[in-house]
Amino acid sequence: MSSLQKDMFKKSALPPLGSLKEDENDTTKERNEPSKENGPLFVMHHGAGSSGLTFGVTAKYIKEVSQGQCGVMAIDCRGHGASKTEVFDSDFSLETLSNDLINIIKKTVKVDQDIILVGHSMGGSVVVNVACKRVLKNIIGVSVLDVVEGSAMDALSSMTKILSSRPKRFDSAEQAIMWSIQSDTVRNVESARLSIPALIEPTQGDQFKWITDLIKTQPFWTEWFTGLSDKFLNSGTAKLLILAGTDRLDKPLIIGQMQGKFQLTIFPDAGHFLQEDTPRKTAVCLVEFWKRNQRLVLPPKVKV
Repeated sequence: MSSLQKDMFKKSALPPLGSLKEDENDTTKERNEPSKENGPLFVMHHGAGSSGLTFGVTAKYIKEVSQGQCGVMAIDCRGHGASKTEVFDSDFSLETLSNDLINIIKKTVKVDQDIILVGHSMGGSVVVNVACKRVLKNIIGVSVLDVVEGSAMDALSSMTKILSSRPKRFDSAEQAIMWSIQSDTVRNVESARLSIPALIEPTQGDQFKWITDLIKTQPFWTEWFTGLSDKFLNSGTAKLLILAGTDRLDKPLIIGQMQGKFQLTIFPDAGHFLQEDTPRKTAVCLVEFWKRNQRLVLPPKVKV
């Protein structure tokens, strides 16, 4: 057995089952129970082909770093993970995904609960679009993880080739996990052990295939990222951008960053799935972002 295989099967320090709540309607894959404190709820939206469990280890560290003050809700969007919808799942338009997230929040989150939206890759476009709609009055911040309009648009031309090079079948979940590590898709074994099994499903031939056929999302790729930078800069709330490298910044964001319009953090030791590669650093960054931007509660006036 290789050292990688040994690491895969080590007992991991994942969140205890008692701290998680599963949505009976399968709209929410994982949720840390909101704390008894007045901390925010981080509402997290994954990228294309991923699932809410991409934030699983980060959620564990958010609870630890915030000492239980912060809650986490990470959804599986339509056509991904364990999510099921009554309508056709292949409508991955930005407007549909945004409305899905708004409806989930309205149905599951109290109106007086402060929310920080967090989105990775395509999910970053969704949370920014939701913030720009300004229909949810309890949003106090938005955080985008490793997606920038300029670099995303440039990468679209090579996406079909990248997807065609991925394995289409795996003999086991363990093989899929090993592929994710060996291909450098995910650089953290603990994260991969949690997130990768949620992306595959058994076939009739005793193998596993991807739940989401990313090629079917191709008609929406350009729409997801067009105008993202301007919408992010004008989202009307506190803003955090976490990137895996400074080369990902485009011109509008470089100007906006110089003007102090948002907080920029770089994780040079992480890949695209930075929330999986460096979950503790991601959690610390998000909790500190909340503390800098939490609502100021004034004490009651004292009559003299």
